[in-house]
Amino acid sequence: MFSTVLSAALQGMRAEFIHVEADVGNGLPFFHMVGHLASEVKESAERVRTAVKNSGIQIPPRKVVINLSPANVRKRGAAFDLPIAAAVLAANGVIRQETLADMLVIGELSLDGGVRKVPGILPILIEAKKYGCMRCMIPKANEREGRMITGIEVIGVSKLTEVVEICKKIEREGEAFIRRIQKPGEQQKESAQVRPPSVDFGEIKGQTFVKRAAEIAVAGQHNLLMIGPPGAGKTMAARRIPTIFPPLSMEERIEISKAYSVAGLLDEEHPFIAERPFRAVHHTVTKAALVGGGLHPVPGELSLSHGGCLFLDEAAEFRKDVLEALREPLEEQNIHLVRSGGTYVFPADVIVVAAMNPCPCGQFPDYNRCRCSEQEIRNYLGRISGPLLDRIDLCVDVPKVEYESLVQTGEEETSDAIRARVCMAREIQKNRYQGQEKQTNGRVPVKELMKGCELGQEGEMQMRRSFEALQLTARSYYKVLRVARTIADLAGSEKIETCHLDEALIYRTMDRKYWR
Repeated sequence: MFSTVLSAALQGMRAEFIHVEADVGNGLPFFHMVGHLASEVKESAERVRTAVKNSGIQIPPRKVVINLSPANVRKRGAAFDLPIAAAVLAANGVIRQETLADMLVIGELSLDGGVRKVPGILPILIEAKKYGCMRCMIPKANEREGRMITGIEVIGVSKLTEVVEICKKIEREGEAFIRRIQKPGEQQKESAQVRPPSVDFGEIKGQTFVKRAAEIAVAGQHNLLMIGPPGAGKTMAARRIPTIFPPLSMEERIEISKAYSVAGLLDEEHPFIAERPFRAVHHTVTKAALVGGGLHPVPGELSLSHGGCLFLDEAAEFRKDVLEALREPLEEQNIHLVRSGGTYVFPADVIVVAAMNPCPCGQFPDYNRCRCSEQEIRNYLGRISGPLLDRIDLCVDVPKVEYESLVQTGEEETSDAIRARVCMAREIQKNRYQGQEKQTNGRVPVKELMKGCELGQEGEMQMRRSFEALQLTARSYYKVLRVARTIADLAGSEKIETCHLDEALIYRTMDRKYWR
């Protein structure tokens, strides 16, 4: 007998649908699998055979041929175990083929017949819904994750015997049984990822300029570089940036959760990323860990920061090839990894916040304390290349905190107050860029940006002088305009005034203090 079951394989963030075909016939009993399979998929034969036996399901010893099509797609991972087992059971008449029609089946089997959790359920079910699947059977451990997607029936199973029982109940009761086991509203479950209440910008004494730069960076999705001596508060400020993030939309939550699903990082009980991610990476991170990669590419730290912030502390200590790998993602907000098996695309729409010392000892330009030679300082700063620096919208000097600032008794501005202005600026941008895929000043296409960047005669003259004096590139010119537009939005101004342009140019000229 012949049977077929629909399954899926992950290709980056995209699902490839695979038809698992099983043919059971007369001949010497053996289990043969074809279809451009990786070694872990070939091993499914032993897992399926043993899981069926240990589940107490009786099937006669016959010749079994399994084909996973299309043959041109490389099949990897253990998630084909359950669909292979279902196809074999259907071909042997244990369950009816009709009950598996329009049903996506995916899951890994243990030798005792248990069904184990697999990564990537969320993007697979989103694609399955578009593909026309009405129903899916997935591991019980992935059930809450699957129920985040409305419009597709989700059946969670923990044992192979449950597959048989559920299929038989569907035969007898039909849609009434499916409706009974569905759990509406599960998609509203949220992640346990909660910001610690003690973290607040109000704890930072002084450093008004740094707080302002952080506010602008979040309001317009601009990249930020902080330079200053050790202990000045660079890391402290960066770790409080999540406290001023605007809330996530439902589309953003699902998009971020997809990346975590592919990486296998979603929590079983709360499979919903409810807050914008903040990822801080150590300077020893590898290129593959940062941008994604590996033999079977998975999202890296950039993609796991999608929609949020990636913090690079001690940026000058990172390997040069690791830093240079940021250049394309910062420009395109996507990561393209090319392998012989295809191209993998991962999202990377992040705010990159970097912090670094101005020299190896950290005390430059305080010549009373700095003991570094001019060549050492030049080599140290040279680790941040010109092209990468050109992609940084805001560069801010973080000076040593003075004693008077530390002992002042007045209250500092809180994160809630800053966040209110950020949300207002984001709403202004959302209304301005209606219909655009990206709706922030830091991401919108130049053509759309320029519609809201009328400088006036005085502003044009000021920009011309700055362009020539600072030797700005075309990219840095538009970076200045993007930042100026965000500053105007924070001020509630429809036009970019000269004061807004002045402030934007300060952030662009700050790097000249060290790199020129």
